Amino acid sequence: MIFKQLFDKKSSTYTYIISSGKGREALIIDPVIENTEEYLNVLKELNLKLVKVIDTHIHADHISGLSELATRTSCSKIMGERSASEVIDIRVKDNEKIKIESIELITMHTPGHTDCSYSFLMKDRIFTGDTLLINGTGRTDFQNGNPIDQYHSLFDKILKLPEKTLVYPAHDYKGNEVSTIGKEKKNNPRLQVNSVEEYTDLMNNLNLGNPEMMDIAIPANINGKTLNKI
Repeated sequence: MIFKQLFDKKSSTYTYIISSGKGREALIIDPVIENTEEYLNVLKELNLKLVKVIDTHIHADHISGLSELATRTSCSKIMGERSASEVIDIRVKDNEKIKIESIELITMHTPGHTDCSYSFLMKDRIFTGDTLLINGTGRTDFQNGNPIDQYHSLFDKILKLPEKTLVYPAHDYKGNEVSTIGKEKKNNPRLQVNSVEEYTDLMNNLNLGNPEMMDIAIPANINGKTLNKI
């Protein structure tokens, strides 16, 4: 299997390229538009055919590369069924399967950060988007976010996976690349709560500023249009 984790320094976004092997089909999770050439170069070097590209949710801190990759490669664009995106080809529901050759992802609707947030389980690992971060969780104060929904997404779904399950988030701001369910249950400060009320109070008092790109990124990620094409 080919598994590549790429990092965008400006937005601290992780992008994942996955394939069964050289010369095979590939999928990409959470691409950043400015890095499109980098993704295409990786695909070319490994002789991969990009067939599917996935966004875990509508991002507020960067413009997705989803539409640009589709333009350049004719791949299918995938998001959850509740996404506001106007450019999606395939809308997935909870507990569906996304397949390319021997690669299989199981969809998990994990709202809270946004109402359209999805995580994707692949055998021994899960791509959690902004729902579960390493030593953190995604904010819940815009884009129909809801701390109660996020609590249930975390404690009733993601954290019930085996503790050895690898956690690959959409972002990290401190250089962490991967964690496990077990480590997050033990060490993540936002998970050390005893009730949904306690978690809600915690998330409602973060007092975070809006992402710098928010007013540009959200509309662009919904309609697929950018002011400056790369």
